[in-house]
Amino acid sequence: MNREKCGDAVIQVHQVRKSFGGEMVLWDITRDFRRGCIHGIVGNNGSGKTVLMKCICGFLAPDQGEILVNYQRVGRDVDFPGDMGLIIETPGFLPRLTGRKNLELLASLRGIVGKREIGDVLRQVGLDPAMKKPVGKYSLGMRQRLGLAQAIMENPSILILDEPFNGLDRQGVAQMRELIGSLRDQGKTIILASHNQADIDALCDTVCEMDAGHMTMLRGEEDPGDWWRQGVEV
Repeated sequence: MNREKCGDAVIQVHQVRKSFGGEMVLWDITRDFRRGCIHGIVGNNGSGKTVLMKCICGFLAPDQGEILVNYQRVGRDVDFPGDMGLIIETPGFLPRLTGRKNLELLASLRGIVGKREIGDVLRQVGLDPAMKKPVGKYSLGMRQRLGLAQAIMENPSILILDEPFNGLDRQGVAQMRELIGSLRDQGKTIILASHNQADIDALCDTVCEMDAGHMTMLRGEEDPGDWWRQGVEV
């Protein structure tokens, strides 16, 4: 990893374990994710990638260990970290509404962005803001584009992207790679899970592998879990 390029550790995972029904799916995961880089996670289905992402987002509580996002403990200082955009599993939208209307309803919850910004972000992901087709008639690739639009529309500094290229054709993959790379260049911290090694090779500054709940660094090795050196008491 290029330490001059990447900044401080904005996501810190320390000795996290998670089990379901007695089956351990995360084993003592310790990892720092540093600002301004794309951090790739590879692994087969069931390896623990999505569970780890859900723990970082606050959707699941670890059985053991700590997760800090922007130096706030998830589940203690904050239930769901702010300033974070997500695609986890299949993005859910109201099927009878247009993509634009879905984004407008989501945006109204916080009031951070308006109609102009929503139009801009739809064009950014390759969707027509004026399209009248309801989301229920979207292809999988169009849903993925809309999912990325909702993840980035409020300009968060952290993005958690679980298989963001699903359903995209070759041209769509190239467009989304370019977009995600540009978001990294803006200083955003991105965790990206993909089963496609080409996506990981093209985009990621660091790469780790999940296998049966264990994490192994493949590229960009660093000293993990260094939050105790940053004045945070665990």
